[in-house]
Amino acid sequence: MDAVLERCAGLDVHQETVVACVLSGPLDRKPQQAIRTFGTTTKELLELSDWLTENQCSHVAMESTGIYWKAVWNILEGQFLLVLGNAKKIKNVPGRKTDVKDAAWIAGLLRCGLIEPSFVPPVNIRDLRDLTRYRRKLQGQITSEKNRIHKILQDANVKLTTYVSDLFGKSGLALLEAIVNGEVLDADSVKNMVFAQLKNKVPQLIEALNGRLRAHHRFMIGRHLEHMHQVEGHIEALQKEIDQLLKPYREEIGLLKTIPGIQEDAAASILAEIGADMSVFPSENHLASWAAVCPGNNESAGKKRSSKTNKGNKGLKKIAARSSSSSIRKQDRLAHP
Repeated sequence: MDAVLERCAGLDVHQETVVACVLSGPLDRKPQQAIRTFGTTTKELLELSDWLTENQCSHVAMESTGIYWKAVWNILEGQFLLVLGNAKKIKNVPGRKTDVKDAAWIAGLLRCGLIEPSFVPPVNIRDLRDLTRYRRKLQGQITSEKNRIHKILQDANVKLTTYVSDLFGKSGLALLEAIVNGEVLDADSVKNMVFAQLKNKVPQLIEALNGRLRAHHRFMIGRHLEHMHQVEGHIEALQKEIDQLLKPYREEIGLLKTIPGIQEDAAASILAEIGADMSVFPSENHLASWAAVCPGNNESAGKKRSSKTNKGNKGLKKIAARSSSSSIRKQDRLAHP
């Protein structure tokens, strides 16, 4: 294999240690090898950075295994040209395995230009990615709490959902709070709690509320509602941080929202996953492959065999699937070209 880098390093990163292998020398000769092991505290990673600088390394490569590479990346970022390799694609040949050999293997691949770098967005996009992913996680928790309340109401034979389309709207929440507080619900009190067309369904609501509600049911509904409101508060705080980080990208968000099925939240999440610099993806096909939303390819001797798609970016894949489903429900031109 022809070398393309005169001075580079490969890192085998673990939770407590980083084994670094530096290869240096003319491209037409066998390189000299220097190996050292460092800890993973900030002080020790700074020592690693100084050692790599002393050895005049221009490129540094590491595997994207787990989350341990992130601490190393954060320290070395901006000082070297960093390459994050897919562990599956740069796996060493079978045989005797040690951390030193792994680091040397990564350095050798990097020296010959055989590591395809994984996409790592800049710091502000990484921060936005953390926030939007956490927001989706919290939104999932709210959905779970709502489902649990539905289940408890059915267990108590309270059939509110037969007449209240949005149980967690203004009217539905008022009725739930009254149930938790153990209030006596007659026609007048129910009429004061509901709004719009529900005022015409007061007799039916009274009948729906006439179930087998026990103190246990009230206690559980109260806990679920309390947790749901707490999570909603966390989401509001997250949204403020997300809006702050999105200010430099309003043009990109506007362009994403022109796609049928993409709303503000989805646009922010997509931007957080792929960034604003599309030069990292040579074509739309590369982006689709990176997100693993394209079919696999397994052909031999003219015959196509079934194959699994890669895991890809799970967050982006979920957003794309959810947005496409929303577009189909709206019956727009994307659903029916």
